[in-house]
Formats: sequence, C-alpha cells, structure tokens
Amino acid sequence: MADQQPIVLIVDDEPLGRDSLESLLFNQGYALEFAANGAEALAKAAQVIPDIILLDVMMPDMDGFEVCRRLRDDPVLADVPVVLVTALDDRDSRLAGIEAGADDFVTKPFDRAELRTRVSTITRLNRFRRMLAERSKFEWVVEQAEDGYLITDEAGKIHYANHKARLYLGLPANNETPVEETFHQLIRKQYNAEPQSAWAIWPDESNTKTPRYLVRPESEASQPFWLQVSTLQLNASANPLVTVPWLVQLRDVTDQMAAKTDRWNFHAMLLHKFRTPLIPMVTGLDLLNQYIDDMPREEIRQIVSRALLGADRLQNSIEDVLRFIYLSSEMRVEKDFRMDKFRSLITQICHELEMENVKILLDERLETPDIILNLAGNSIELILRELLQNTKKFHPNHKPAVTVSVSPSRFSPAIVLQVADDGITLSSEQLAQVWTPYYQGEKYFTGESAGMGLGLSVVASTVWNAGGSARIYNQTPGPGVVVELTIPIIHAKQPATA
Repeated sequence: MADQQPIVLIVDDEPLGRDSLESLLFNQGYALEFAANGAEALAKAAQVIPDIILLDVMMPDMDGFEVCRRLRDDPVLADVPVVLVTALDDRDSRLAGIEAGADDFVTKPFDRAELRTRVSTITRLNRFRRMLAERSKFEWVVEQAEDGYLITDEAGKIHYANHKARLYLGLPANNETPVEETFHQLIRKQYNAEPQSAWAIWPDESNTKTPRYLVRPESEASQPFWLQVSTLQLNASANPLVTVPWLVQLRDVTDQMAAKTDRWNFHAMLLHKFRTPLIPMVTGLDLLNQYIDDMPREEIRQIVSRALLGADRLQNSIEDVLRFIYLSSEMRVEKDFRMDKFRSLITQICHELEMENVKILLDERLETPDIILNLAGNSIELILRELLQNTKKFHPNHKPAVTVSVSPSRFSPAIVLQVADDGITLSSEQLAQVWTPYYQGEKYFTGESAGMGLGLSVVASTVWNAGGSARIYNQTPGPGVVVELTIPIIHAKQPATA
C-alpha cells in the first residue's frame, strides 16, 4: 500500500470543475480518477476504492448528498473520506452534508493551498487508518492460527508473538506484555535447536534445504515435543508499521516425527526379522537342489529340519510384524538400557550382519549396570544396526573396516558413540542433507545414486528426542565418514573423564 499512490476520485458534472481540481492536484503524488455524475461516481468508487472523494454537491439526477448517503450505506466504501465541494455556504447545506456522512467541506471558490493541504492530510490519515485496520485483521487471523507466529529483528528481539507462539515459548498470554528476552534466549530454556548446522545461519533459510527443529526432549512426565521453524524476510518498506524484518513460524510436528520414527522402526525390524530365518531356508534348498542325489538320507533330514525351523521362525516373525502394525507404541518402552550390555549387543549385531572387521573401543568405566541411557534397549539396537548396515551397504566392496568407540562426554552426563568406516567420502552437500527425512532414500535401494540411507534421519531424531545430539563428518585423513551421537545418561555413578 505504501508503494502505491493515494487515489483521489474527483466527481463533478461540469468539465471545468473536474479540470480545475485536476490542475490543482496534478503532479502532487496522487492517482486521479474522474466521474461526471452520481451513478458513475458510485461505480468508479467501487472499482478503485479511493483514498478520498472530492464530491460536487450540485449535480443533476443524483446530487452529492445522495451520493454520500449511498457511499455510507456500502460496507466496502463506508469509511472512504468524502469532501463536499459546494458553492452553498449556508448552515442548512452544511447540516445536510453532515447528516449524509460528509467528512469535510470546501466552498467554491476554494483556496488552492488550503485544499491541497486538506487532501494531503486526509489521504495520509486514511491510509494510516486502513493500515491499522489491516493490522487488526492480521492479528485476529494469526491469533486464531494453529501455528505460532513471531515478528523479530535480526538480533532475535521479539516485537510480536501470537497466542500459540507465547504458549510454545512459555510467555505470558497477554500480548501487551513486552518480551525482554530474545528468541534464542527463550528457546534455550526448554528446547534443543537441531540440526545445529541449519541454525548456524539463522535467520535466513534460503541457503539451506534442511528443516530447522526445536526439540523438547522426552522426560519422565512428557513425550518429546517437536516444532518445525520457518522464517520469511518481510519487506519493511512495503508497510511503515512493520519495522522489523523477520516473520518466524513455529509449527507443531510432533505427530509427524513420531510417525516417521515408527515407520523407520517398522522397516528396520521387518528387514531383520525376515532376513534371519530366510538364510537356512534358502541355503538348505540350494544344497538340496544341487546335491540331493548324492546326499545321505540323514543329511537331507537335517537340512530339511533346519529349513523347517527357519520357516517356523519366519511365520513367527510375520505374526510379530502384524502385531507391530497395531502395537507400534510398544517401541516406546521404559528407558532401561544398561551400558554393561553394550559390547555384547554390538558383537551380536556384527555377527548377524556378517561383519568381521569391526573394532570395538568401549571405555571400561562405562561397562557397568550403574549407567543407564535415556533410550530404550530396542532403540539402541535399531540405531546400532542402522549405522553398521550403512557402513556395509555403502562401502565400495561391502567389506568395511569399522571402528565403534564409546566414551564419556566431557560436557554433560552422556556417552559419545562414534561409528567410523573406511568407505565413501561425502560431499559438503551430502553432509548437509543427511538428517533430512528419507534423503534420496529410494535411490539407495535402486542404486541410482549414493547417499546415507533411509533411516539415518530417524537415528538423529531418536537421539534428539532423548536430549542428545548427532553430527557427521568425513574421516581425516579419508576415506570414510564418522557418525557421532551424544546420548544422555539418566542414571549413573558418573565416571570421571580424562
């Protein structure tokens, strides 16, 4: 609105009268519109919604008083300022104009400087009134919105926050209460900003495709809570009332993240439960197909017995998967994973994945039942399985040399888990995108392009849910990458750190 010229509608049945007002206001920064009678004036006003109408009183068919009354009866045009231009200077004419709804009067012949001043003042005030009305409408809409909305400056000072944003940030419900703390100070009180690489270039998001999240970790009293954060730079010059440049949207995506985690858990469990019993079945049938004519009866019986055992396990696995579909909430069990089980779990997974070249460096101070992680045992297993599978799946010859190291964090009650391989080296773009949900997931299965696998984004989100952190970087020197997870401890006799 501020970039557009104020519109002045001049209504006069006399061409001389229209020309006189045009010469007065020409080249004064106005867009001038004209009407020669009352009916044309009403039609033109509805078309252009002027900022002011200079309306001649003495016109045939429909005089200025009647035009003014009809304008006031129109809900769209009722607030448009009307200045009656009249040769009538008596008291009754002015009272008739006031009763019709006129805002001001100009008596012919008029003072040119005075009329210019009146038009300038009225258009400026009307534009300001309109902007206030538009702002009131905007605030009403955003106050009813399901998402949180903030208006901040570059430094994060909050100039406006709707009801939802105040709820998410723990602010008083009254929007009249000024917010002293910055946006970043407020979110640090209850959220973790993830992934950190995306937040490092705040507030602009044009240079990153990675979504920004605020994660309130799971606690004994509540489930994890996720907000997706988007920003839009406002054009301050387009509205003089808006003096700050950033609109921040806070959207609750907790359900979507939980669904994504359940989907990944389902995929991982499906792969594991189906593959294991299929091995003796396929291997046994292949042996029988090739050598049955030369096999002793007892050996055939043993092969068939193992295949039947595999089939029975497969049947049980299918039943388990069907139960999982309906009871996926069983994945969220009590946090009970003790660190004295960690080494045996990694060894078991490596054996199942047929990975022989895996070195385990586990700080002996952590191998104790006194240390319990803020993740369920099956979540730990799925995370380890996903990370180790990725090292094998994306290694050039599928025989990686892997080092799994676990040490106490130097900064908080937590463990630092690192899984390093000697496989591919990732580009900066791939490193920036690995936490994106299903990043090139389908292409990995079809072999069209390289990447970091379907479940890695959920590995990170699972750790973020627990209040931990996740990062990935290339080995130095290469080749290969390191995935590093910091997983909080919820109960421990904290080991001393070096």
